[in-house]
Amino acid sequence: MDGAPARKLPNPAPVPTRRPQTGTAGQSTVLRKVKKRLKWFSVRRGMDMTFLFLVLVLLIIGLIMMFSASYPSSYEETGKSLAYLQRQALYAVIGLAAMTFFSYFDYHHLHTFAVFVLIVAVGALVYVLVVPSNGVKRWISVGSSFTIQASEIAKFAVVLFLAHWGSLHFKKMDTFRYGVLVPALLMGLVGFLLLEEPHYSGIVIIGALVLLMMFISGVKMRYFIIIFAVIAVAVLGLAVTGNLGYAMTRLDGWGQALIYTDDDLWQTTYQTRNSLYAIGSGGFWGLGLGQSRQKYLYIPEVQNDFVFAVVCEELGFIGAAIILCLFALLVWRGITISMRAQDKFGSLLGIGLSAQIGLQVILNIMVITDWLPNTGISLPFFSFGGSSLIMLLAQMGIILSISRTSNLEKA
Repeated sequence: MDGAPARKLPNPAPVPTRRPQTGTAGQSTVLRKVKKRLKWFSVRRGMDMTFLFLVLVLLIIGLIMMFSASYPSSYEETGKSLAYLQRQALYAVIGLAAMTFFSYFDYHHLHTFAVFVLIVAVGALVYVLVVPSNGVKRWISVGSSFTIQASEIAKFAVVLFLAHWGSLHFKKMDTFRYGVLVPALLMGLVGFLLLEEPHYSGIVIIGALVLLMMFISGVKMRYFIIIFAVIAVAVLGLAVTGNLGYAMTRLDGWGQALIYTDDDLWQTTYQTRNSLYAIGSGGFWGLGLGQSRQKYLYIPEVQNDFVFAVVCEELGFIGAAIILCLFALLVWRGITISMRAQDKFGSLLGIGLSAQIGLQVILNIMVITDWLPNTGISLPFFSFGGSSLIMLLAQMGIILSISRTSNLEKA
């Protein structure tokens, strides 16, 4: 109609413009890969601060006491009092980096690597037999100044594999095939390789860890009676045939460090005897930090397995007791974290790693007090050694990773 207003036509819909696709597909692929890798790390919950605090306190005290015990021999060997401390501090930094990494690493993925780590450990034990370091079949030389002790890898590998095996076949661990045969074959293989080095303290520690892992995995008690009988027969057979080598000499001197019988035995017990002198000299309050007398080359290699004798001499009974209480709290907290883990693998792995610390502390104290023959068992956090400290701190990181998913209240 002529008088009607003209109807407005709707505006045409805007035509969407395509953005250039250059690089977009590639970027999204990269992002997906990054996100997939980040799933290997767990940052959902905080770690257990009590456990972390105990680890750091023991590490700091251990560095101080290792330096106090080692500076006379360090100066004698290198002309530098700080040589051992500098190396141990470097190992501690590397170990702390490893602990940080594994504390954020989702420990569930270790399931995948259990068999591979065991193969690497067995390969390392074979390697040291074929290619000894400075004539000693125990260490793998890495460069000119760093060595890796193959048995340290083996300890972790055995605990990891048995945690993997025990969680995978938990309902069958009360049978002979799953609960006894596989762990026994594993111990037989590792034990044979350690016997060839020879490394008797490694056999004792790993054997005890295997028995512990079997026990907490639910192996029936009647099997343990058979196992202990077999172990007793095997040790007796080795002793009768003379295949224990220098260990028989150590056994002859066991418990007789302060009793003179003949010159050879007196010389054999020299290290243990001076360790007892150091412990007795400390009394209740100790001589004071840095005031030990026995560390002045009276105790050979005091910075390694006998550092706790210097702890007793300088800090006395009270200082030694406090340190042992810290160890007990660390082991207790680690086991508590592990028992509250959300899966069987985390429980078995955490308990095994925590128990390893407690076992080594007990055996080390028994050696320096002549309750056990001198077999060369290091004290965690205190004894000088690169591979042992790095492996120890990495394992503490795994327990911290377990604590992130544990039902235990963080403190």
